[in-house]
Amino acid sequence: MKLSSHDFELFGLPERQRLDRAELDARWKALAAQVHPDRHMGQGAAAQARAMQWALRVNEAYRRLRDPLSRAAYLCELRGTPIEAESNTHMCRSFLVEQMEWREQLDEAAGEAEIDALQQLVKRRQAGLFDTAARELDDEGGSAARAAEAVRSLMFVARFLQDIERRRDALFPI
Repeated sequence: MKLSSHDFELFGLPERQRLDRAELDARWKALAAQVHPDRHMGQGAAAQARAMQWALRVNEAYRRLRDPLSRAAYLCELRGTPIEAESNTHMCRSFLVEQMEWREQLDEAAGEAEIDALQQLVKRRQAGLFDTAARELDDEGGSAARAAEAVRSLMFVARFLQDIERRRDALFPI
């Protein structure tokens, strides 16, 4: 293993969006146990520091790979198409219109049933975007550029779902 290995190499997994979460978790547990600093007690300060560096690297990679959105963004970057969410806000026109419609629905929602319905609608759209990203990243002939567009849309969806929760909390405090 090399610290410079990308996350999939580190875990011995294929570079795919569709991962077996149980396999990822098992590999993380094995790697984490192997590099845990406590295992290297008594081997000197240099060995302890190296073990700490490895433990941090393994945990960072695991966090990135276990989250489907982070994993998709990482795969886009590995394939030469970084997301650049801060500077590249390009989204297709239909998604922009859809965003405006959702925002209006959220602003006008007065009841919990309306908020629940909007949340379910957005979650279905999120699932479709994840399917698109996985298809573009995993299937032969897929496009990292189309996957990156889906990932940028997914980032918006994740923030919008948080907005829905904030609206729910504002309208219906516990």
